Amino acid sequence: MSNSDRRQFMKVGAAAAIAAVAFPEVMQGADGESPSKAVTGGVPAPHDVTRTLARYVVNARYEDLPANVRREGTRTLLNWVGVAVGGSGHEAVERATSALAPFSGPKQASLLGRRDRFDVMNAAFINGVSSHVFDFDDTHLNTAIHPGAPVMCAILALSEYQPVSGKDFLTALVLGIETECRIGNAVSPGHRERGWHITGVTGVFGAAAAAGRILKLSEQQMIYAFGLAASQPVGLLESHGSMSKAFIPGRAGANGLFGALLASKNFTTADEMISGKWTWSPAISSKQDYREITEGLGQRFEAALNTYKPFSCGVYTHPAIDAAIRLRNQHRLTADQIEAIDLRVNSRVIDATGIKAPKIGLEGKFSVYHTVAVAIINGAAGEKQFSDQAVLDPQTVLLRQRVTATIDPAIMRDQVDMTITLKDGQKLHQYIEHVVGSVQAPMTDAQLETKFSDLVNGILPKARVRQLMDTCWQVERLSTADTIAKAAVPN
Repeated sequence: MSNSDRRQFMKVGAAAAIAAVAFPEVMQGADGESPSKAVTGGVPAPHDVTRTLARYVVNARYEDLPANVRREGTRTLLNWVGVAVGGSGHEAVERATSALAPFSGPKQASLLGRRDRFDVMNAAFINGVSSHVFDFDDTHLNTAIHPGAPVMCAILALSEYQPVSGKDFLTALVLGIETECRIGNAVSPGHRERGWHITGVTGVFGAAAAAGRILKLSEQQMIYAFGLAASQPVGLLESHGSMSKAFIPGRAGANGLFGALLASKNFTTADEMISGKWTWSPAISSKQDYREITEGLGQRFEAALNTYKPFSCGVYTHPAIDAAIRLRNQHRLTADQIEAIDLRVNSRVIDATGIKAPKIGLEGKFSVYHTVAVAIINGAAGEKQFSDQAVLDPQTVLLRQRVTATIDPAIMRDQVDMTITLKDGQKLHQYIEHVVGSVQAPMTDAQLETKFSDLVNGILPKARVRQLMDTCWQVERLSTADTIAKAAVPN
């Protein structure tokens, strides 16, 4: 060996030794194996996570889904269509439509609540924006994923291009939600440390799974679809309070559909893109538990745990709104009676909805201070309470300045402890154990219909509103699912 070769060998050896000490998890897994088999987040990465999930999604049958899971899938469909039509006239949707219209391809798919037709990819994106722009859509409370938007915007647009029966459509919807929520469970809450919005980074998998079902992908093609989904995460937490918050589920849905379409033509990826050292999970989150993805597939269903918002704002504010409305109605409170409102809340409330002085309506949706104020003043927290005008209303501004929120580790995400001190010294107390709209206190079918009607009336004729709700409820009997999209547009 020459002197120059010897020096190079010693440099490489020294570098390897330093790396082994400083970064042992990179040089070998906790079990001493290669980096591709490394243990991350303290939980071993099982082999073939992606293949196990793909096999289940490809092979699961409609008949394998329990009745309660199918029913929750139908409720998800109804809720999503209502919020998508309801948000169709929002400024964010107008701007997105205007920006993309010159570049849209064939008029293949509907924009819900509008007369426009776009190509499938752009229609999926815009319908996803429309469905989330009010922040009034569904929520998987364990992860805070909004499951319906990315999945529904992808497969409803696709159903107008490729016919699919109502049963197959509902099956795809449920499997898409199951996929994204299981993957979300595996990485939540570690994704927040890195600034990712969970709906964007997991919704792309749900959309890929659901679209892949409709496209009848093989197991290997579904693996490719998941691999392409893993390569397209989208959405940062900093977007809260801006139009880009609604961009996230729309882009996730379109990205998942994009991946499934490529996979249908055997556009390849690595077989394991979800777990392992250099894959999606450790890139997205500081925590991984891959058992959440693979264990109990077909036996326990995250899709059965979906919930629906009674209030048009960030879900972490809902317990405080619930408490404020209860105290307001019980004691006939008015804003001028109140000296202070003290909240004991979960840490996520401050983290996600801590804007103290919102300047526009979208910011008001992420201000627990604003939501409590409007709940007291109006007895409601619907879309009208989150207009630009509403957040600047002098009475609202004054009352929200009297709201304080303190983190209490004993308070869970769907709870709040509220004390209102009146100017005469009287104290009123309300503890919410499980907020309305939670798994333990779900919205009823009748409440979902009322929400739907409130959102859709004025956009569609009254008779069409009833027809559209019935079409959603009867999805399993539809010969083709595009009937839903056709019923959701003005004449």
